[in-house]
Amino acid sequence: MEFKIKDVTLADKGKAQIEWASRHMPVLNLIANEFEKLKPLNGIRIAAVLHVTKETAVLVKTLLRGGAEVWLAASNPMSTQDDVAAALVLDGVHVFAWRGETQDEYFWAIDKIIECEPHIVIDDGGDLHVHLNTQRTDIASRIYGGTEETTTGVLRLKAMERDRVLRYPVIAVNNALTKYLFDNRYGTGQSTVDGILRATNILLAGKTVVVAGYGWVGRGIAWRIKGMGARVIVTEVNPIRALEALMDGFEVMKMDKAVEIGDVFITATGNIDVITREHYLKMKDGTILANAGHFDVEVSVKDLEEIALSKKELRDCITEYTLPNNKKLYLLGRGRLVNLVCAEGHPSEVMDMSFANQALSIKYIVEKHNTLEKKVYDVPKEIDINVAELKLKAMGIEIDKLTETQKKYIESWTL
Repeated sequence: MEFKIKDVTLADKGKAQIEWASRHMPVLNLIANEFEKLKPLNGIRIAAVLHVTKETAVLVKTLLRGGAEVWLAASNPMSTQDDVAAALVLDGVHVFAWRGETQDEYFWAIDKIIECEPHIVIDDGGDLHVHLNTQRTDIASRIYGGTEETTTGVLRLKAMERDRVLRYPVIAVNNALTKYLFDNRYGTGQSTVDGILRATNILLAGKTVVVAGYGWVGRGIAWRIKGMGARVIVTEVNPIRALEALMDGFEVMKMDKAVEIGDVFITATGNIDVITREHYLKMKDGTILANAGHFDVEVSVKDLEEIALSKKELRDCITEYTLPNNKKLYLLGRGRLVNLVCAEGHPSEVMDMSFANQALSIKYIVEKHNTLEKKVYDVPKEIDINVAELKLKAMGIEIDKLTETQKKYIESWTL
């Protein structure tokens, strides 16, 4: 069996980690049990580019129980949990991922999993989709369909659809209500705080924290940080989101002004060059920089490297940069996803819903691919609702149902 990981002897530790995650992912376990009975993915080859975490392992094992063959690469060079990768290899997964990949190794691994000639592709960020639809069109044209986990990836796919280069249908898992309302908001909010605290062990109470972007990720971070006792400033380019942030009780201002007063900066925009050289030179001595966006482009590491007089690794996940004005700035996790590089990513409970959407969307594509067009689809509403129902059931929560009279009332235009 083909694979490339850091150390296969870490498998026992990885197995324990996966078991712990599985205990907190009841919805995916229910789906896995159903998959094992029905084998809806029998004979299906799946190529996946995902963060290789214990939660991802629970999804992968669900796909295996459904009859699939899985080839897995990392969606970030620094997010792989090497013990989990080892455990998955022993479960028969073709894993090409290890923490600390170079950029060349990262894309080599993506190329490697494409060699399986997959029926289905799963992506987190869009690199696999872009690579297939531009460099490996021979394989892309035979793919049944794919899924996409992130806001960033969905934006890239929409652009590909607009430019008519998308060669297979894709379901935007990120757009499911049971994904972005919970994963993006509560998952990223908590795990970003977790990553910053594990890396720095600073006291957030009393600090001024600047959050760039007030989408679902940004608002989740802002709310969690506020709950830790910090003063939170939000920067935005969207007037509606800026107004929301203001009415949610946060200060709103331009980044040029915020850089002079912030103690900690967290980017969550999905865009490039949110914090650049002119911002660095205005920052306070000791400022901490963290990125919660998918790619390492929001905090411009290139600019920081160019203007710094020196740098040193101060501790795990912290690089100290000394600027020409003699001030020191501290970059967390090399500017990559702080929650995955400096911590373990989202809590298992929230990934339970995100990956339940993945599993059911993959089953849907296998069943319906002959009728789907080469475009980006939202998760079917029935899948979204089913995931919510299963989650409530797993939590022991019961809710009311409309009576027939109530249904007729809200469907009528007369009183």
